[in-house]
Amino acid sequence: MNRALSEYSEKGLGIYTSSESIRMVFLGFSAGLPHPLLFATLTLWLASAEVSISEITMFGWVGIIYAIKFLWAPMLDRLRLPGLTSLIGQRRSWMLLTQAIILVGLIYMSFLQPESDLIFLAYMSIIVAFASASQDVAIDAYRIEIAESKFQAVLGASYQLGYRISALTSGAGALYLASFYDWKLTYQIMSMFMLVGIMTVIMIPESTKPFEKKNNSGWLKKTLIEPFAEFFKRNGYWSLFLLMFIAIYRVSDLIIGIAANPFYADLGFNLSEIATVTKVFGFTITIIGAFIGGLSVARFGISKLLIISSILLTVTNLFFLFLNNAGPSLPALVLTISADNFALGFSGTVFIAFLSSLTSRYFTASQYALFTSVMFLPGITLSGFSGQIIESSGWSTLFIYSALLGIPSIACSLLIVKKGWKEQ
Repeated sequence: MNRALSEYSEKGLGIYTSSESIRMVFLGFSAGLPHPLLFATLTLWLASAEVSISEITMFGWVGIIYAIKFLWAPMLDRLRLPGLTSLIGQRRSWMLLTQAIILVGLIYMSFLQPESDLIFLAYMSIIVAFASASQDVAIDAYRIEIAESKFQAVLGASYQLGYRISALTSGAGALYLASFYDWKLTYQIMSMFMLVGIMTVIMIPESTKPFEKKNNSGWLKKTLIEPFAEFFKRNGYWSLFLLMFIAIYRVSDLIIGIAANPFYADLGFNLSEIATVTKVFGFTITIIGAFIGGLSVARFGISKLLIISSILLTVTNLFFLFLNNAGPSLPALVLTISADNFALGFSGTVFIAFLSSLTSRYFTASQYALFTSVMFLPGITLSGFSGQIIESSGWSTLFIYSALLGIPSIACSLLIVKKGWKEQ
């Protein structure tokens, strides 16, 4: 399973050309495509339809679906899809099903009008988000099962490369299309890119983790209880602190995310400028940060990099305050995006490695889904209120609050490094 990675492990950047890494690039592309179409790109569609900022930011609550995916993740570990699982395997069958739902859901969304179908657009966003979150569960489990812990940062960086290329496609690509055509055609074209993920799943091998073929009287316990009980048993009382750290790690970043594109538009940047700087240029910076993060973990380990990444996520939020004061200045936008996206790429890779180290290989889908759910829930919940903060106190207040919310994450990372944790 790890032979290809082991052969490349002494070749520096060459490790990113292993078959496992290449698989994760394409799977990352499939995972990343729906996200902008549900959040960043969608917010600009809604803004162009003159939907209020408070209603727009409430769409951020759709992201709660990603934050509670641990509730059904155990099913993806053990529930077999009739016919499909026996044909292509447990992980691939779930990936294929969810990808098909995303494709159909995005096409349906394209026929809705925000002015008159806002509620139906919200319902469809929830359905697509549910399928997208489930796809994430299956892909994360697949990634952890095809390589040992020391290679997870490398696979995480490869995954981020594909994810960011996809986000560039459904972010900048969608904005360019919308500026020349309309949102209906834009969403229909974007939906077709899900075929990349579908073709990838058809071509790649299944992971080697064995699955039980028969249900028994202990199925419910093994599916819903054991995955989480194992984590708490293995880490003891320290489990609660680990979960608290995971919960607050990205709060300072997520609270801004849903409002970022409306912020750029409110400052006076047009769609092409937003697409070029925040998506195309930002993509490059994010990937640089991700790959530097991957190589840094391989060389220096995870511990100290957790502290560095927590500081970066917090401090870079203050660049938005600088941009707000600078106004529609392209150099200021470039500087802000450079700082923010490097921090996102670097910290994303480091945190993938950290979460993977906490995950038992016997319960990969369930436990990793729990960790990522806990990571998103507080930030996404708070982001839904960001529009009300903006309307009552202005953009500057939001950016100051977001930076202050990052301080507990820095403090927790220091304690994590001092205490340590048990790697799998």
